[in-house]
Amino acid sequence: MTEFGGIPPRIDTDPESVERGLVTLVLTLVELLRQLMERQALRRVDAGDLTDTQVERIGTTLMLLEQRMAELREHFGLTPEDLNIDLGPLGPLLPPPE
Repeated sequence: MTEFGGIPPRIDTDPESVERGLVTLVLTLVELLRQLMERQALRRVDAGDLTDTQVERIGTTLMLLEQRMAELREHFGLTPEDLNIDLGPLGPLLPPPE
């Protein structure tokens, strides 16, 4: 059987491969949302929309989320680069680290 449009003739059904792909996808989405939340929080801080208590709480929450993401990546043997899905002509999904 030949490939059709660059798609392999069979889908990889190896349980480990499927699990790794699913974990990578989920962690990629969580990382994208984490980065979006961080940017929004920084905009609100810069605009002066938050109290000192809110700024501290958001900072702590984002720091803990980043630590947990690092733990999950390590647990599943993933790097931050593994979570940056290549969107072809659009480029990578996530911006480069600052």
